[in-house]
Amino acid sequence: GTALALLLAAASTAISAPSASATSATQEVSYRGYHLKVPTGWPVFDLAKAPDTCVRFDMHAVYLGHPGSQATCPSHLVGRTEALLVEPLDGTGTAAVDRTTGLAPRGTASYVPATTSPLGEIRLAVPSAGVIATASYGTGEAAVEQILRTGRLGSDARAGAVPHAERPAVAAQDTAVAAQPGAFTGQGFEACTAPSTSQMNAWAASPYRAVGVYIGGNSRGCAQPNLTSSWIGTVTGNGWHVMPTYVGSQAPCTNFGHRVSTDPATARSQGVSEADDAVAQAQAIGIPADSVIYDDMEGYNNTIPSCSLGVLNFLSGWTEQLHARGYRSGVYSSASSGIKDLAGQYTTGAYTLPDHIWFAWWNNAADTDAGSYVPAAYWADHQRIHQYAGDVSETWGGVAISIDRDYLDVDGGGSVPPAPTKYWVDTFANAPVYASPTSTTQTGTLNAGTNYVYCKVWGRQIGDATTYNHWWLKTDPDIGPANQYVSAYYLSRWGNDEAKDNNGTVIPDC
Repeated sequence: GTALALLLAAASTAISAPSASATSATQEVSYRGYHLKVPTGWPVFDLAKAPDTCVRFDMHAVYLGHPGSQATCPSHLVGRTEALLVEPLDGTGTAAVDRTTGLAPRGTASYVPATTSPLGEIRLAVPSAGVIATASYGTGEAAVEQILRTGRLGSDARAGAVPHAERPAVAAQDTAVAAQPGAFTGQGFEACTAPSTSQMNAWAASPYRAVGVYIGGNSRGCAQPNLTSSWIGTVTGNGWHVMPTYVGSQAPCTNFGHRVSTDPATARSQGVSEADDAVAQAQAIGIPADSVIYDDMEGYNNTIPSCSLGVLNFLSGWTEQLHARGYRSGVYSSASSGIKDLAGQYTTGAYTLPDHIWFAWWNNAADTDAGSYVPAAYWADHQRIHQYAGDVSETWGGVAISIDRDYLDVDGGGSVPPAPTKYWVDTFANAPVYASPTSTTQTGTLNAGTNYVYCKVWGRQIGDATTYNHWWLKTDPDIGPANQYVSAYYLSRWGNDEAKDNNGTVIPDC
């Protein structure tokens, strides 16, 4: 496919790494006097000789030098595995030291972990060789740490300065950038790596006026040498609308290296953490508050209840935290999986829903009609983006880029159902839950402890004459699908026929 063709095309410019011995599983790679041992079989690419090589983190490889500003990448790469990028430590692009970068002591190439690291990667600056290494990983964090621990200095190592990069909350020069994507109806596109400003200028001849950019996330597949606050300021100043996209943890039932938990509480916590990281990445490149940040949740098998449950809880936490941080929430996913699952919860009140949906449905229709996947009345207030074609190459102004095509109907606002009010109650024992107040087939379990419920419904009695009640409470159980019902019999603080929260407030009717 496309990925293989790119790899073969770049292979002619790969550096000839020393061959590993027959008994060794590693080969040594050297760049500017910085030596590392990497697994045999990893291709090594010299970016100075082939600047259009796509620096991609979804396959094992070593890239030496700065990523080119006009790299040739497939349109949509998602997922990370173990790979390595070693650049000159000169402060350009990503080659600057900040709090996410470990710093090898002078006179050494020793691995020193950073205080904090971006999700899915490890960064190490080696001043005595004048280089900075970025190691991506999927499930192999320990493996790339081991590679970095093999680092040593050669006799040709030359010390360089340590350019520091600060990541302000919002850079002063970026305050003129409006909230993104703002109000826009028309065509847009995404490319795996943000095009250079010269490429964007050439594409002024295209029908597109919106561009999707991948701002971060542990599953972002391409390097982003162009994506800076200056780039954001320039392209928005030239009239482009930006769709900031965060490629984070993927559905539990996929094979990606970073996945959402099937445990609802853990999944929500992941959504919160990744929303915080997305805000940090957005602020670092000058995308202001009130912008929409879109989580990229690739397609998954939504016939597996635990998979959908994890995704819905993750996205609920994602949306709640973005709102808490002053940003709006969007979700990109397949129309038939993630978007369909969200639409199924539109009227339930069980989850905090995103402000915008961005659905992948390659039917070549440049509109925002989601067909049977999403009723027309849902997200109907200029809140939709349709990815209607993908992995196509187009040329405008003499510049060819591999893209996905989108049609947008968005504005700065948009209405969604309000988040449900939660009432906290104590349950004295693990409680069976059911799909309805009249059902006798258990669908899950609400664990003992403090839990939240939404509302009450009159239903069947349980137990015998001494242990019964008629109130059933709508809740999201710890085990099983959302929007199930638990008998108020299991509330420890009140009598069988009471339905009150821990403060004594009567839980409203559904």
